[in-house]
Amino acid sequence: MDFDRRIKIAPSILSADFANFGAEIRAIEDQGADWVHVDVMDGHFVPNLTFGPPAVKAFRPHVKTVMDVHLMIAPVDAYIEAYAEAGADMITAHVEAGPHPHRTLQAIRATGKKAGIALNPGTPAEAVEYLLDLCDMVLVMTVNPGFGGQRFIHGQLGKIARIREMIGDRPIHIQVDGGVDPSTAPLVAKAGADVLVAGSAVFKGGSVERAEVYGANMRAIREAIAG
Repeated sequence: MDFDRRIKIAPSILSADFANFGAEIRAIEDQGADWVHVDVMDGHFVPNLTFGPPAVKAFRPHVKTVMDVHLMIAPVDAYIEAYAEAGADMITAHVEAGPHPHRTLQAIRATGKKAGIALNPGTPAEAVEYLLDLCDMVLVMTVNPGFGGQRFIHGQLGKIARIREMIGDRPIHIQVDGGVDPSTAPLVAKAGADVLVAGSAVFKGGSVERAEVYGANMRAIREAIAG
């Protein structure tokens, strides 16, 4: 994973066809996805259940780009090694998921994977200020985590800009997850984000048989950012 600040689109497979994940992953990559975003939910930290390590391991052979695993689980530390072994390239944990986020980031890095830290909408940017030297990415949630298809929370734009200011010239990505579509993508890019998670905005109207729709949806996001 070479670092650059070019805009990257990371479709969330939470919006894919659950009966056909391998083909869905291949389809979005063929149509221009930069990363593949995997939302892991535990039904405790967030109100939904999704993918355990065996599922992530099953996705791995199909992912040729970057498998970006977002752990919305608490406690989180005990599961880091399992998701690393399953094949994640980037593992992101929530700053709210435990009392020792510094230790969590150390644990992710100890597996040899890239380390991300995520913030819920109610968590201020300053919560990660003293963690940045251990981060490869900061994820700003622009919806409350747990479900796809929610409306973008515009009040998070100032947080994104504040985090971009705190990062300075350090090689740290800013990812945004929640409500990203052609209308909101230019706003988060202008604020400083460079990795955009999009679920329904990428998958809507398409299928494995009509994968060109995925490509058109991603192009619409890129073109909106370009102006």
